[in-house]
Amino acid sequence: MGAALDIRIFDVAGTVSRDNKPHMHLRLPDAPIRAADLIRARVRAEVEAFNAAPELERFRGLVAPTDAEALLNGYYRLPRGRQIDAERQIEAALKAFRRNAYFLIVDDEQVEDLDQWLCLRENSTVQFFKLVPLVGG
Repeated sequence: MGAALDIRIFDVAGTVSRDNKPHMHLRLPDAPIRAADLIRARVRAEVEAFNAAPELERFRGLVAPTDAEALLNGYYRLPRGRQIDAERQIEAALKAFRRNAYFLIVDDEQVEDLDQWLCLRENSTVQFFKLVPLVGG
């Protein structure tokens, strides 16, 4: 197996400023990867981390799990001990990308298509810009 890369994942909501603290680090193979596979890897890692800690009630992820209560700062409340279905979350995240619910920026370049190939480098920065609905508009 080839070398792995450490990719920093940032979530940005309602602002264009870069948060200095990444949401997560993701280890990926040192090879080109399609945008859809990057999203799959991110969502799978989030779900696995949550499911491994049954005492958690708050989930921070790219998209909301079914029947979760939205909280501030990208968190969702779930009943204690609930397991999240990774495949369902992945499908919801890919569907959200197609609906433009968030934008994906890799090393300061916007990803336009889920089939787009990405050449990531060590310490590449991946940003998910979540769109925030306007109130009263």
